[in-house]
Amino acid sequence: MEEKIRPPERMDTDRLWLRPVVVGDAETIYETYAHDLEVTRFATWVPHASVVETQRYLQACETGWREGTAFPWALIRKADDRLIGSAELRIDQYKAEIGYLIARPLWGKGYATEAARVLVDWAYAHPDIYRVWATCDAGNLASARVLEKAGLVFEGRIRRWLRRPGYKGVPRDVLFYAKVK
Repeated sequence: MEEKIRPPERMDTDRLWLRPVVVGDAETIYETYAHDLEVTRFATWVPHASVVETQRYLQACETGWREGTAFPWALIRKADDRLIGSAELRIDQYKAEIGYLIARPLWGKGYATEAARVLVDWAYAHPDIYRVWATCDAGNLASARVLEKAGLVFEGRIRRWLRRPGYKGVPRDVLFYAKVK
């Protein structure tokens, strides 16, 4: 049986350090971005209605780390040790998918790019990963730019690919990005 690929629990960038999310982060994550309609507009999940919902989500995140199915990190700003968002890596055999969310007051400051870049660089450098990829909603041009700055290349647009809760069940177009060996 093939051993699962596991990224490091801690990663660092110039301004951020990444560590696994824990249930103890629930209140901060809820207040920072999980309930924000604008931050979650392009997410595949609805904004959290309470801290309890965020706690349940974080319990699933802890399980993902333990089982090696998903690796979500809290993004901590080094300047003040403040949790400002999250990023995730999901590894499937030889492929690694990335995702990220940043608190709205910090949009446009390069934090998402920094987080995405460290995940892309780690995954691409791993000898058993041949494809690092991500998608974003076709209407989320800021996220598309983050993916490009992180080194991924636009591969195409898939029409009516994904339903997002904020769009009343109507499937949305999705942009695909990747970096391949």
